[in-house]
Formats: sequence, structure tokens, C-alpha cells
Amino acid sequence: MPTFDKSTADTLLTSVFAKCVQDLGLSIESVAKDGAVLRMRFSENLCRDNGVICGQALMSLADTAMVFAISAAAGEYFPMTTVDQTIHFMRPAMRSDVLAEARVVRLGKTMAYGSISLRTDGDERPVAMAQTAYALLRDAK
Repeated sequence: MPTFDKSTADTLLTSVFAKCVQDLGLSIESVAKDGAVLRMRFSENLCRDNGVICGQALMSLADTAMVFAISAAAGEYFPMTTVDQTIHFMRPAMRSDVLAEARVVRLGKTMAYGSISLRTDGDERPVAMAQTAYALLRDAK
């Protein structure tokens, strides 16, 4: 079975995603068979007023993190598309890096389901929780 490791993930981050996602300043913290952790570095460009990171940036972080978790669980990257993403914002993420911990709940042949927890660096309390579903386009390489 192929292996999807951190080095592969780093390359994928700069080669597959749209420029607007690349502009989020994401980095791969870890990739393992059970999921992935991504970091979004704090930038005023991601903020609304008062240093609050906008929800759109947090949703993009969650969505992107799940692509890496699915790829790690499958052992390789293949095209996929988000079918559904539900996110619950619990508290503001302010003036801090945000970490997204993505876990695959179920990986099937044509669909994958996942859960993502977002938190600010240095604080274990979640700022948001997301549930996602992806259509897997394995034959679309």
C-alpha cells in the first residue's frame, strides 16, 4: 500500500490547492494513518475587526485539513470534493495560530466522512468543530 507521509503532504500543499488556500499560510504539523494536524499562522489578513480570525478562513482550514486526513487514511492522495461541511463556532480565535486536527470517521470506496477540531495554539479548548463528507474521485487522477 502506498504511504502518505509528511513530505508528500508538504508537496501536495503547494501543488494541488487553489491560490486562495495557499494564501492562508498553512503548514503540516503532522500526518498519520489516523489523521492530520495543520497549522494556520496568524495574519491580520485573515481577521475581521479586533483581531478575530474570520469564519471563512477557519472553514477553509478545516476543509483542507480533512483532505490530508483522508489521503493519510487511504495511503495516497486522489481527487475528492467536499459534499457537505457543517461547522459550529464556539468562541473567537483571536491573534493566534490555529491548529486543525482532522480525523476520518469512515473511509469508503466513494465517500469519506470526517471530524475536525480547531483550537488556538497553546489552548486545548476548541474554537470550532466541523463535520464533513467528501465524494472520492479515485478514477479522476
